[in-house]
Amino acid sequence: MKFLNAKLLAATAIVFAAAMAIAHADTVKVSVAAEPYPPFASLDASGKWVGFEVDLANMICKAAKLDCEIVATAWDGIIPALTSKKIDVIWASMTITPERSAQIAFTIPYYNTPAEFIANKDDKFEFTPEGLKGKSIGVQTSTIHAQYVQKTYPDANIKTYGTQDAANADLAAGRLDLVLADAAALDDFLAGKDGQCCDVKTFPKDPIFEGGVGGGLRKEDTDLKAKLDAGIKAVYASGDYATLEKKYFKYEVGTPPK
Repeated sequence: MKFLNAKLLAATAIVFAAAMAIAHADTVKVSVAAEPYPPFASLDASGKWVGFEVDLANMICKAAKLDCEIVATAWDGIIPALTSKKIDVIWASMTITPERSAQIAFTIPYYNTPAEFIANKDDKFEFTPEGLKGKSIGVQTSTIHAQYVQKTYPDANIKTYGTQDAANADLAAGRLDLVLADAAALDDFLAGKDGQCCDVKTFPKDPIFEGGVGGGLRKEDTDLKAKLDAGIKAVYASGDYATLEKKYFKYEVGTPPK
């Protein structure tokens, strides 16, 4: 009897371990960028990730019946982390571009906001290559905003930053002439105490800003893409997206699925 019980216990342990392994394998690691990017994703006082993209990810995962875990990855290493399977989904305000689409797959877009230049309230600029020649422009590294200014203003003094907060701080301190970033993120900065120095100067127009933001996935993860796409469509159809959008923004940021 003792031998039989031992065999039963061993078999039960094997089944439990296998179940745990399957459960772990089914957990989808959804990664925001480790650098705070309010109102999309940032750490609260307790160290928990909060924000529009965090809430939306949880909402979409629930609709898609996926067991998701929110994690954080440094922005400049987020695509390598995906392709090496350290994470399963990039959910970090990553704009869909042809260059990125050559490396990874994307969900359908889940939001799109314009880019904007901000600067000191007293400063005026001519937004031409000649007008910004020699001007210092701050952008976050490895973003479409960095690509845009490097292409459009080759004679400007372009400074790249690991975080948007660092660029904003240098602008407020007078170490930059201009900052270019996502309008929603900069509007959050302008609404705070540190942003009282500055205001919006212009909204640049370029095809690079028109792709929208999507979740990044490995190209082979077609089933996961299909589930996330269905989840995005479901939160739009239910009206939950519109409710969440109003919580964080004063204007529409959604890109309803066609």
